[in-house]
Amino acid sequence: MPAYMIVTASIRDREAFVSGYGARAAELIGQFGGEYLLRGPGAECLEGDFGEGASMVISKWPDREAAKRFWNSPEYAEAKKLREGLADVQVLLIDGPDISA
Repeated sequence: MPAYMIVTASIRDREAFVSGYGARAAELIGQFGGEYLLRGPGAECLEGDFGEGASMVISKWPDREAAKRFWNSPEYAEAKKLREGLADVQVLLIDGPDISA
């Protein structure tokens, strides 16, 4: 069953975030079998208190194990260092049926 990684980020320096962390993470997501379904800034928060103006990223993975191999890899651990001090990030992982079928 596919798994979906949902990321909400409040970014303080978009240019530095995208050119450093964003570029490296994009390379790794492809290498580990994931694909982006959505990447974009400017979320409108309709309920709750996290997310107004945030950037959202949703990636699809073959399964939860593939997403965790990416998340726990030494390569991604290095990439995460590139976002330190640039953003507050919330990351969720959930299994779900392939809704595009």
